[in-house]
Amino acid sequence: MRRGIAATALVASFALAATACGGSDSGDKADGPVTITWWDTSNATNEAPTYQALIKDFEAANKNIKVKYVNVQFDQAQNKFDTAAGASGAPDVLRSEVGWTPAFAKKGYFLPLDGTEALADQAKFKPNLIEQAKYDGKTYGVPLVTDTLALVYNKQLFQKAGVEAPKTWDDLKKAAATIKDKTGVDGYWGSTQAYYAQTFLYGEGTDTVDAAAKKVTVNSPAAKKAYGTWLSLFSGKGLHKADTTADAYAHIQDAFVNGKVAAIIQGPWEITNFYKGSAFTDKANLGIATVPAGSTGKAGAPTGGHNLSVYAGSDSAHQKAALKFVNFMTSAKSQATIALKNSTLPTRDDAYTDQVKADPGIAGYGTVLAAAQPRPALPEYSSLWGPLDTELPKVAGGKESLDKGLGNAETAIAKLVPDFSK
Repeated sequence: MRRGIAATALVASFALAATACGGSDSGDKADGPVTITWWDTSNATNEAPTYQALIKDFEAANKNIKVKYVNVQFDQAQNKFDTAAGASGAPDVLRSEVGWTPAFAKKGYFLPLDGTEALADQAKFKPNLIEQAKYDGKTYGVPLVTDTLALVYNKQLFQKAGVEAPKTWDDLKKAAATIKDKTGVDGYWGSTQAYYAQTFLYGEGTDTVDAAAKKVTVNSPAAKKAYGTWLSLFSGKGLHKADTTADAYAHIQDAFVNGKVAAIIQGPWEITNFYKGSAFTDKANLGIATVPAGSTGKAGAPTGGHNLSVYAGSDSAHQKAALKFVNFMTSAKSQATIALKNSTLPTRDDAYTDQVKADPGIAGYGTVLAAAQPRPALPEYSSLWGPLDTELPKVAGGKESLDKGLGNAETAIAKLVPDFSK
């Protein structure tokens, strides 16, 4: 799944603290290599094998360093790392979602990387991605992969219906109805997850909070209009009804890759899965477009991705080894390898080789990155989607009104940023 945003509440776990493998509990022998632990949060089936292969290359080139690889389920990793770091037992390296990086840096869990081997190639990375890895003027992560959301669509179904990729949400409604009439399948299936609904806020020129003004804006008139548009896309001809089950993500994904729905909003982390579906045995059938615009004419989606960060609680020997490992994994050569194997987007320009750019999925998402919107420099920002992930499914499922749902979310978000006004 996306890697949906992890729950806001941080649940303590003594078992995790006991089994986490930080620098002080790695089983190193006095005369042996240093063993560092890496928590990787990528998809265990589609992405992880590429990272594991790179680890072998790294170990072959660095005989004095061993890497203990641990794949941690993405939607559990934030809580697990918080618990482990609080008990001084975190892994030496974490694949940290961009929203987690400033939050953990604020807690003192990450090592500042400015001037270290990990950031030796800092000038090679996209500047906006380096900015997202900063907190209070210091850099706490090296960008590994980047992403954003796009409207992905089945070109054959669109062509059969005689419609083009929609520019606005109103265009999408019309296209969905036509696709239903012409092909018999739904034209669009939306998500109830807050991360995916964020695009509607951007389309109205707003956000969950105004970080500069220190104000909670999730229940503002502009936000209500945005979520009203989001809600309207769950009913009507060719618009699939909301799925509020725990397996909604999988249901939507399966329907799209097998040609049972013509379009969804999705990120590049699913490119390899798209190609495995019956609808995309011909990769050229995958259409990728910027998400439709709202009433302001603006279109865009959150800039996402993952950094590699080093645990501040590891001893100096493990930190030194970890910094070398991070430099290797984020190098142009490694990123190009990752892109070719996993169809993910590199974070440095020199990793976009001709072969990488030839991947239609990478090329397609590359065209929508310009419309991606960086997240505010607010450590709590990624946690703000938690209350919405509770309320939006209720609203989409008809269990509460939009006004009530946004009101509840506003109250909960205000508690997460107590110095913000409503």
